[in-house]
Amino acid sequence: MVLWLQFILCTAIILFSGTKLSKYGDIIAEKTGLGKTWIGVILMASVTSLPELVTGVSSAAIFGLPDIAAGDVLGSCMFNLLIVALLDAISGPSPISTKAHQGQVLTAGFGILMLGMVSFSLFGGNRIPALGWVGAYTPAIVLVYLMAMRTVFSYEKKRLAEFIREMAEAAKYGHITEARAYTMYGLNAALTIGAAIYLPHVGEKIAEITGFGQTFVASVFIALSTSLPEVVVSVAAVKIGAVDLAFGNILGSNLFNLAILALDDLFFTKGPILSHVNGSHLVSAIAAITMTAIIVIGLTYRISKKRFLFAWDALGILVVYLLATFALYLA
Repeated sequence: MVLWLQFILCTAIILFSGTKLSKYGDIIAEKTGLGKTWIGVILMASVTSLPELVTGVSSAAIFGLPDIAAGDVLGSCMFNLLIVALLDAISGPSPISTKAHQGQVLTAGFGILMLGMVSFSLFGGNRIPALGWVGAYTPAIVLVYLMAMRTVFSYEKKRLAEFIREMAEAAKYGHITEARAYTMYGLNAALTIGAAIYLPHVGEKIAEITGFGQTFVASVFIALSTSLPEVVVSVAAVKIGAVDLAFGNILGSNLFNLAILALDDLFFTKGPILSHVNGSHLVSAIAAITMTAIIVIGLTYRISKKRFLFAWDALGILVVYLLATFALYLA
């Protein structure tokens, strides 16, 4: 009973602070002129992905549980992409993909590239060369992540003139100072991080009662717990009309998560971390690639309306997630 009360309290804090986080992230995007995609990819994604960072590093460095570390990262990538289907369900008659800028494809493309590198490394196992105790893929993942941040920033600079025109036409936060925006963002970020970091520990204890295996628990239950900030922040962003902020947060969080996997490898000193994990994690990686590819198609094709609760791309994401979860359960 105490565990469930702790779980509910953490969830309530994240719901409240995460909603405020979206609002002040939107304000910072307006005040700085950096663009909602860039703010989502960097500022929002780094905050909402800190639970995965803490869970991964502690699992790798302190407890020596590589399957928990890898499962949390790859499971969180899957769950983050599932959020797009959730956003589509609440977006009204128009698919959520039509409301996001097509430039989101750039971040999604880097996500597919990094997930492909992880999939190849999982398949290679012990055959992948090592650099000391880390896999050769670790510096490559970090390099691609840095390239992604640089490329997205450069792309946003090209959109700056268009962005300034949009903001001049519809500035929403003229009454809020930039200093207050940063202060309130920092305060709500701290509350969100604190609750989200503690949440996986509660979730892991609850999950242990069910008796499921580490791969399934990490890929589904712990991943869901650590991804709760992404859910709250993204839903709140859509409700205030900041769809690009939501997409940037989701896709940027996946890039950040994969960079966390490289950090986990650095802290796991028994050898390359992906050589010490269950091969079933490949299911999560391939599912995340497939779900990201569906998002790319949806952002590019841009159907005008949906006939049911979900547009076809959101439905495809949901189906892939459910199939992958069932496969992990059977593994």
